[in-house]
Amino acid sequence: MSYHPVALAPANLPLRPVVVGFGPCGIFAALILAQMGFKPIVLERGKKVRERTQDTWGLWRKHILNPESNVQFGEGGAGTFSDGKLYSQIKDPRFLGRKVMNEFVKAGAPPEILVEAHPHIGTFKLVKVVENLREQIITLGGEIRFQQRVTDVLIENGQHGPNDRQVRGLTVLDQVSGQPYELRADQVVLALGHSSRDTCAMLYQRGVAMEAKPFSIGFRIEHPQSVIDRARWGRHAGHPLLGAADYKLVHHVTNGLGKGRSVYSFCMCPGGTVVAATSELGRVVTNGMSQYSRNERNANAGIVVGIEPRDYPQDETAFINAFGAQDGSRYAREVTVAQTQTQPGGAYTHALAGIALQRQLESHAYILGGADYSAPAQLVGDFLQSRASTTLGAVLPSYQPGVKLGNLQPNLPDYAIAAIREALPVFGKKIKDFDMPEALLTGVETRTSSPLKIPRGEDFQSSNTRGLYPAGEGAGYAGGILSAGVDGIKVAEAMALSLLD
Repeated sequence: MSYHPVALAPANLPLRPVVVGFGPCGIFAALILAQMGFKPIVLERGKKVRERTQDTWGLWRKHILNPESNVQFGEGGAGTFSDGKLYSQIKDPRFLGRKVMNEFVKAGAPPEILVEAHPHIGTFKLVKVVENLREQIITLGGEIRFQQRVTDVLIENGQHGPNDRQVRGLTVLDQVSGQPYELRADQVVLALGHSSRDTCAMLYQRGVAMEAKPFSIGFRIEHPQSVIDRARWGRHAGHPLLGAADYKLVHHVTNGLGKGRSVYSFCMCPGGTVVAATSELGRVVTNGMSQYSRNERNANAGIVVGIEPRDYPQDETAFINAFGAQDGSRYAREVTVAQTQTQPGGAYTHALAGIALQRQLESHAYILGGADYSAPAQLVGDFLQSRASTTLGAVLPSYQPGVKLGNLQPNLPDYAIAAIREALPVFGKKIKDFDMPEALLTGVETRTSSPLKIPRGEDFQSSNTRGLYPAGEGAGYAGGILSAGVDGIKVAEAMALSLLD
């Protein structure tokens, strides 16, 4: 089924639409707008993908973090430094996922992704694909401005209540010149990604509706890929037609502090590496990455526990540590006021409380890792026996800039530790040797998805601010490259119809 644009831009459009963020969602929002003739302006806080790659290697090899150019920020978004998985469980009656895949192939992705059951591209191939998509947008009249960080949103209040609001522009910091400027705009796609925490806090302060949502926390686990291949393929393990085996695991906890929670594998990377994925100074985050060949020695995946807004901190200390004294104290006062107004038996969670928890766990991981962006790690056998690890076993860690062995128990809440301890032996019964004592856990995995949601209406605009289009993973509407691209298409279509109206 072919894709047909829902609209074409008029020649006399007074203002060009703006897309904030150039990850998978922002790329496809900009691409669709460009293909319809709307000539979007894209603002990306990070650098072009090849420059960004150099900065990312600076953290991995030299322990030097660039907070504006890293695994999270820059052309291609977080998906560039991942396995490049292109499958999803979203409902897609219009086959927009096929549009995403076709555009990837046109931009240089392997054509096999159109027929494989579990297609992936891999990081190195994604770099060229992203560059080609950028050039197509520019050729169609779009403009992409790198190292441009949105610092404020200009909102005009109407006369018909608190939800009568219209975006009128953005304040942008040019991070090359250091000079701020205002960009006039009535239609803005917010494709922020799940790590633009400062931008989310700014939007909250400007009254844009948002709410806390569930996400997951945990560790990365590494095994020799040969162990997973034998468990999955049996005597056929190692056959070149099969490639590296993957897995998908889930366990519903029945006992202890974690009772009622789910533990599951996340972002499984066959023949891949565990990567340093932080975007903030003094914090450690892990993620997984594979190349197209998937031929590294280890398999890795997140082993994560689902958590709810009721689990997030609400105390003043947590907010101050996460957001500073002034903002943190204000957020804590908002919690106090809201709790006094909540009906008996009800619950209130501050919209930014999930970010507070993420920063709390990531800061602790940084300290446990030795405060040089090394990550804390522990052998599975030691983790299950509640003892610190002192020496590595058969699994050599792939995480760069390195790991520091010890005890991971202080790195997560007790309920999460208890849940993972129950789940690992269960997973060992499903995949032989999954709970092998020498498998390695590395902490901490906190950016499985956005901890907040920016509500939007059927017209895809913010529920209380016209002209703002929350989109993709950062706004709570996607979970991976494919679903983010599909959401970008939907938002671009809605914006085009609004512009014509």
